[in-house]
Amino acid sequence: MRLFRLAALVLALGGTAMTASSDEGMWLLNDPPRDLLKSRHGFELSASWLDRAMKANVRLNSGGSGGFVSPDGLIVTNHHVAADSIQKLSTADRDLYRGGFLAGARDQELKCPDLEVNVLQNITDVTAQVNGAVKAGMTPAQAAAARRAAMARVEKESLDTTGLRSDVVTLYNGGQYHLYRYKKFTDVRLVFAPEKAIAGFGGDVDNFEYPRMNLDVAFFRAYENGRPAKTPDHFRWSPDGPKEGDLVFVTGHPGTTNRLETLAKLRHRRDHTLPYTLARLRATEAALHQYGERGPEEHRQAATVHHSAANARKAFSGQYQGLLDSSVMTQKQKAERDLHATLVFAAHQHGMIPGPQDAKILSAPNDYLDALERVAAVQATFAGFEREYLLLETGHGVSSELFTVARHLVRMADELPKPSPDRLREYRDSNLESLRLQVFSPAPLYPALERVKLQTALTFLAEQLGGDHPTVRLALGGKNPAGRADELVRGTRLFDAAERKKFADGGRAALDASTDPLVLLAKAIDPEARRLRARFEAEVEEPERQAYAELARLRFLALGKSVAPDATFTLRLAFGVVKGYEVDGEKLPYHTSFGGAFDRHARLGGVEPFDLPKRWLDGRAKLDPATPFNFVSTADTIGGNSGSPVLNRAGELVGVNFDRNRHGLVRNFVYTEVQARHVAVHSRAVLEALRKLYPAEALVKELTGG
Repeated sequence: MRLFRLAALVLALGGTAMTASSDEGMWLLNDPPRDLLKSRHGFELSASWLDRAMKANVRLNSGGSGGFVSPDGLIVTNHHVAADSIQKLSTADRDLYRGGFLAGARDQELKCPDLEVNVLQNITDVTAQVNGAVKAGMTPAQAAAARRAAMARVEKESLDTTGLRSDVVTLYNGGQYHLYRYKKFTDVRLVFAPEKAIAGFGGDVDNFEYPRMNLDVAFFRAYENGRPAKTPDHFRWSPDGPKEGDLVFVTGHPGTTNRLETLAKLRHRRDHTLPYTLARLRATEAALHQYGERGPEEHRQAATVHHSAANARKAFSGQYQGLLDSSVMTQKQKAERDLHATLVFAAHQHGMIPGPQDAKILSAPNDYLDALERVAAVQATFAGFEREYLLLETGHGVSSELFTVARHLVRMADELPKPSPDRLREYRDSNLESLRLQVFSPAPLYPALERVKLQTALTFLAEQLGGDHPTVRLALGGKNPAGRADELVRGTRLFDAAERKKFADGGRAALDASTDPLVLLAKAIDPEARRLRARFEAEVEEPERQAYAELARLRFLALGKSVAPDATFTLRLAFGVVKGYEVDGEKLPYHTSFGGAFDRHARLGGVEPFDLPKRWLDGRAKLDPATPFNFVSTADTIGGNSGSPVLNRAGELVGVNFDRNRHGLVRNFVYTEVQARHVAVHSRAVLEALRKLYPAEALVKELTGG
C-alpha cells in the first residue's frame, strides 16, 4: 500500500498528479475529508457537526435537496424544486406557482399530494454481501441477477428490522455498495412560496448564468401523525450570511456525475447519448412551449414541465459543449495515462523487493489496461441498441404521466407475486410504499397536455426508429402520432386514482380483462422493453460494473480514497470559498443585491422574464437596496444539489444553493474553479424579503428562533 502511495507522490512532484485538485469533491458523510479540510482551511470537522448535517438535510422525491430550519419540521428548499408540488396544488382559479403562497397559520398549510421527503439516519458498508453473491463462472446475466437479489435481500432485512426506508447505493461505479437508511415523511405541506417572477427572475435567459437576482426559495413542513414533526436536528438560520473569502459547505444530494468514467465512455456520451438526449429535449421543449401559447390556462398547466425540459436542455447542452472541448478529453486521457504510470512504477518497485511477491501488485498495470479495454468494448455493444433501449425501456418513446402509470400497473401485476429478490429493482419490497405514493397520486392530470406529451413522444419514436420499425407500428396502431395520442387519452380511465387502485388490487386478472387503450399499449410493448432491459443488464450494466469495480480497486491501491465517488443522488459534503471571478476582463462580485434586481428590471423594460412582481415594485422603498441577494462560491455542486443548505463553519445556514453558472456545467466530467461557481440565495435576502414584503412575521420568528 505504501509503495502505491509513494508512487503517486513521486508523480505528483513531477507534475502529473491525479488526486483531487483544489476543493474538488462531493464527499461521503461516512468517509469525510477531515485531513483535507484541516490542511487547506484549518477546519476541524467534528462528528457532531457531521451528524447534525446528516439529520438536518432532506432529499425530496421531486428531485432536489433541502434542510430543516426549525425544531417543528420546517424545511427550506428551492422554489424550482418545490414547483412540482406547487403546480399540483394550483387550480385554474388559484395559480400558486405564478402568484405565490403563504399559509397564514399552520392549519392553512397545504398538504402535497405525492411529495416524499427522506432524512438520512445512517450508512453501512455492505460491499461484501453484494459482491459475495456473484460467484466465479457466472455469466453476466447470472451475475446481474445475483447482485440484484443480494441488494434486495439486504434492503428487505433492513426495512423489516428498522422500519426505515433502505436503499443499497452503488458507489465508484461498482467499487463499493453502501446501505442508506432514511426516515421518511409523506405528509408534507406547503408553507410559503414566492411569485415565480422573482423566484426565477431572468428565466431561461439567465439560467446557468451569473450575476443572478433570484428569491429561489420555498418552505414546506413535515408532519407526523397529523402534527408538525419534531426535528431537534436542524440548521440555525444565519441573519448575516457569508462574507467574501469565507469557507462554506454545501450539504445536499448531487444527482449524477461522470468523473470516474473512462475516456471511451465519455466519447460514447459525446457521440451517441448526448446528441440523442438533446434532440429529444428540444422536441419536448418546443411542443410544451407551443402548448403553453394556446392560452393562460394551458400556460399554467405546462409551466413546470416546460421549465424542466428547458432547464435539462440547457444543462445537457453545456455538458455536450464540454465534451467537444479537446482540453477536457485531453485531461481525462492524461489522468488515465498517469494512473497507469503510477501502477507501472509501483509494480516495478515491488518487484525489486526480495521474498514473496504480491501478484495483484505485479499485475496491476495490465489489469488496469484490461479494464479500460472492457469498458471500451461495452460502448461498442451499447451503440448498437442504445436508442431502442432508451425509447422503450426508459420510456422516451411513450413519455407521459399516464403511460408511466399504465406501465407500473402492468409490471406490478407481473412482479409483485414474485419474491422481492427476483423482481425488477423498482418493485422490491423496500421501494413499494414510495412507488405507490406516485402511482396512486391524486394530483391532477390534464387531458390536452397528456395528449401533446404522447404525440411528441410517439413522433420522436418514429423519427428515431423509422415508420416501418415493428415497435413503431405496434405503438401507433395504424394511426399517425396525433391520432394515436388522441385515442389513448380519450379512451383511458387512468386519470382517476381510484381506477388505478382497482387495476392494482385486481392484479393480473384485472389487467387481462381490461380494454383501457393505455394498459393495452403498455402490455403490448412490454415484452420488447423487457428484452432490451435484460440485454442492457447483461451486456452493458454488469460488464461495465465489473470493469469499473476493478478500476476502483486499482485506484484505491494507488491513491487511497483521495478521490470522491461520482454523485448518486445521495447525501454528500462539498466545500469551497466564497469569491467572485472574472469573465472577459470584467470582475464579477461575490454577491448581487436587491438594488441590482430593480436596475435590471428597469433596464430591460420590465418584460418577462425580467418582470418583478407587483408586490416588489410597490414595496421597493421598504427594502434596503444593498441587501445581498445571491452569492457564489467554489464548492463542488451539480444537478440535484438544488435546494442544498449552504453552511458556515459553525454549521449555520448562510444560503440555499439553486444553480451553477455556465462555466460549471463541465463539472459533470471535470472539476474547475477558475470561473465555475455554484449560485445560492443569501440567507439575509430571505429574511429581508419575508419581513418587509410578505406578511410572514410568524415564519421569520420561526426561522430566527423568536
